[in-house]
Formats: sequence, structure tokens, C-alpha cells
Amino acid sequence: MKMHKLLLLALACTWSVGALAQWQWIDKDGRKVFSDRPPPQDVPESKILKQPRFTPTAPVAPAAAASATPAPAAAPASAAGTGKDKELEKKKAQAEADEAAKQKAAEAKQAAARADNCNRAKEAKALFETGKPVRKPDAQGELVFLDEAGRAAEMRRIQSIIDADCKR
Repeated sequence: MKMHKLLLLALACTWSVGALAQWQWIDKDGRKVFSDRPPPQDVPESKILKQPRFTPTAPVAPAAAASATPAPAAAPASAAGTGKDKELEKKKAQAEADEAAKQKAAEAKQAAARADNCNRAKEAKALFETGKPVRKPDAQGELVFLDEAGRAAEMRRIQSIIDADCKR
């Protein structure tokens, strides 16, 4: 029975060791961060509030081993980084091409609408220039003949549409 209690006590002590390996620092937004891993490189030493007791500040491995280890690790990281950059650039270029195509389609639609308005205005001007009486609906929806003042106002309106939409 004593052995069982000793084993349980040893397990409890070793289990709590993980809590000792905690880092605390204040991030760039002013929030307190708790982690079992060291803070990023951009966090200054003055912002680190707590670190594990037995953490080496310098690499423990010999210089030759340390220089050999990062080189292979750096090559895949840079390849992966450039791969992500290429994918990001490809997606960005595709988004820009889509946006340009949408803008070009909208401009073509507007140009077609302007051409249609121009043709209608030219036809209306030709009708008004013939001198025949013209009827237009009034506020109640009844068709009434235009008098000279109404006819002149309608001609000015048609001419402004031609000036605006028939520029090519």
C-alpha cells in the first residue's frame, strides 16, 4: 500500500512539471499570452514576463552541428514559402483578371445602353423635325398634342441626350 501512495505522489509531482515550462509575454496588442513555447522573435525581451527556469539562452549544440541543422530546414521552408507566394500571386492575378473582365463587361453594357439611347434620340429628333403634330401622355395618362412650348422643350431634352450619348 505504501508503494502505491509513493507511486501516486511521484506521478503527481511529474505531472505538475509541465506547468513549470510556461512562457508569459505581452503581445503587440497588449494582451497577456501564456504558452508552453517561446514567444515569436518580434517580441522584445522587456515584454517577456515569465519564462521556464532551465531554458538555455544560447544553442547547446556545437556550432558545426547548429550550422548543419538549420541549412536543410531552411531550404524546405524557403521552398514552401515561395510556393505559397507563387500560389498567392497566382490567386491575386486571377482575382485581378476577373475584376478586369467584370469591369470590361460593365463598360460594354453601358456602351450598348448609350448607343441604344442615341439611336432612340435620333429617331425622336427626326420625328420632331418633320413638323407633324406629336402626342405625349400627360400626368393622368391621356394622350395630348404638344404645343409649341412643349415641342421646343422636348427638342432641347432630345438634343441633350444626343449630346451626351452619341459621343464616339
